[in-house]
Amino acid sequence: MTTIDSFPAQDSPQQSLSTAAARQLASTAKSAPQTQEITSRWLQQLLPWVQTTGGTYRVNQRLRHLAGGGRVAFVQNGGAPRLLAPTLTELPPLHGCQDTEALHALAELCAEQQYAQGEVITAFGNKADHLYFLVHGKASRHGTGRYGAESTLGLLSTGDHLGAQILAEPQSIWEHTVKAVTACSVLVLPAGSVEAVAANAPGLRAHLARARSAPRPAVNKYGEAAVDVAAGHLGETLLPQTFVDYELAPREYELSAAQTVLRVHTRVADLYNEPMNQTDQQLRLTINALRERQEFELINNPEFGLLHNIAPGQRVHTRTGPPTPDDLDELLSLRKQTKILLAHPKAMAAFGRECSRRGLYPDTLDLNGQQVPAWRGVPMLPCLQMQVGADHTTSILAVRIGEDNGGVIGLHQTGIPDEYEPGLSVRFMGIDERAITSYLVSTYYSVAALVPDAVGVLENVELGHYHD
Repeated sequence: MTTIDSFPAQDSPQQSLSTAAARQLASTAKSAPQTQEITSRWLQQLLPWVQTTGGTYRVNQRLRHLAGGGRVAFVQNGGAPRLLAPTLTELPPLHGCQDTEALHALAELCAEQQYAQGEVITAFGNKADHLYFLVHGKASRHGTGRYGAESTLGLLSTGDHLGAQILAEPQSIWEHTVKAVTACSVLVLPAGSVEAVAANAPGLRAHLARARSAPRPAVNKYGEAAVDVAAGHLGETLLPQTFVDYELAPREYELSAAQTVLRVHTRVADLYNEPMNQTDQQLRLTINALRERQEFELINNPEFGLLHNIAPGQRVHTRTGPPTPDDLDELLSLRKQTKILLAHPKAMAAFGRECSRRGLYPDTLDLNGQQVPAWRGVPMLPCLQMQVGADHTTSILAVRIGEDNGGVIGLHQTGIPDEYEPGLSVRFMGIDERAITSYLVSTYYSVAALVPDAVGVLENVELGHYHD
């Protein structure tokens, strides 16, 4: 007689909590299940969360006439760096250029050049006849102060470029001296090569002609269309007529999702619920994991994350490598009402070492009942989602928050079906033939910077500097 096993072989991986593990909550004095994954999640705590009806939030802004100004990108070609052609549109005179063949031709004509530390890349007053794209290293811009002394005007690093003005003004001169702070690798494109490519590329030629002939619109210092006003006049002066123009294609943010399916065996839920509810504990840990992922996405998501949506003028490079008080002062000076600084704990330790080296002692503030370090009255908060790269570098974010002052806001939608927490739902999916109960756990979120200076970053923060 052929016999049939009562219990089929279990070849598939475990799909829910085992009874052996469940028993750990059902006997002896015990704690709730613990996890190392939970962090303070300061960004989620402090952001004002705005109800996003319809799942989309539109950020309306005044019309801005400044285009481009971002960074170019590179790829390695047999060990030699090569300019990624589409990123040439980050040069303001090439912004919106549709002649992809001409852009690729320009990228192919770039030649690599090395500069030693301290070597001059461009000199003030000389004719600007080359474009420079910084592949690796740091360079500093220098000008002449009021009384003739040299002053440092800023730092350049990977992806920054020099000489874009020669595309719109071929007879321009260098307005600053640029020196290599470290050994630098630079891609160089002669202005003559641009003209040669344009001569055989009607699309590029027409685009450059428009850039050179188009009248310069009146703008404020932020690049926004100016509003004409009169002030200090006497008598019956004819007043200017004006209006405030808006962007015709404002950015829209769609809510992103983090989801998972939680599976709990009915035997576990039925038999091992005293004194701790097994389903509640499973949900608590799962929700914490989703919230941690949400915090990571708010900072690192390539579409809407704060680190990937920083205006070029809001990027600051460390001058010497470690994060110094001077670097943080420069970062804070770029915006009004900076509310928080977010940094990896190792970056906070590196900043503390630099303060100690100078004999400085940062303040502490009471924030939501916790004592946190602060610099210039701005709390510096630990954030493990500020990742440390393979080269042992990281970044520090400076954020202004709030909808009323043009800061950063969180986006979510409450009132969704089966809502368990604001913006998070737990939906029963049924019980399968293995007697496993499934719950769909979902959270919906995004983050938006309402104006470009709402968020800035200190980049290339080196963590390996120690002082005896």
